[in-house]
Amino acid sequence: MNVTSAEFITSSTEVSMCPKEPLPEYAFIGRSNVGKSSLINMLTGRKKLARTSATPGKTRLINHYRINDSWFLADLPGYGFAKFSKKERETLEKLVRRYALERKNLVSFFVLVDSRIPPRPIDLDFVRWLGENRVPFVIVFTKTDKVNQRVRSLHRKLLEEALSEQWAELPLILESSAVKGTGREEILGFIAQTNEALH
Repeated sequence: MNVTSAEFITSSTEVSMCPKEPLPEYAFIGRSNVGKSSLINMLTGRKKLARTSATPGKTRLINHYRINDSWFLADLPGYGFAKFSKKERETLEKLVRRYALERKNLVSFFVLVDSRIPPRPIDLDFVRWLGENRVPFVIVFTKTDKVNQRVRSLHRKLLEEALSEQWAELPLILESSAVKGTGREEILGFIAQTNEALH
């Protein structure tokens, strides 16, 4: 898929405020500092489309981008906001879960997992919740350029072992690097194929 246009549409504090156009939608989410903004910018080929920050957890809204005038990319608040108050964390968690259950044109989540560290319970808990609620998702291993092959393989194996406790068939896992462009074709290819199947 060639990304010929990527346009910021709106930021929403509630699911009801999200764009009304019935375009297929793909949501990106992950723990704070997982590299979500950098990945979105790499996928779209726009260096400043999603704001990257040295301070994790800056996304507190649902940000929508219209891609190629044919599908939406939704940038969701992360989870595991260590610096947020308990009330803020609960508010954002409710927002994300309402979005996952109520957003009618949502096609799939891309759940970003940091390849540099072993899978965290918070990642596994969120993926388990998606599965229990039958919300489709793909896992994206991020920052693969920051770790050597041996460590990356170990962390992927640990992730697959943890997932196999819940799933007879493992979900799709893609590897990415915003720096090297790794995974761009695979992620955009998945979206293109899925959009085609929807038609």
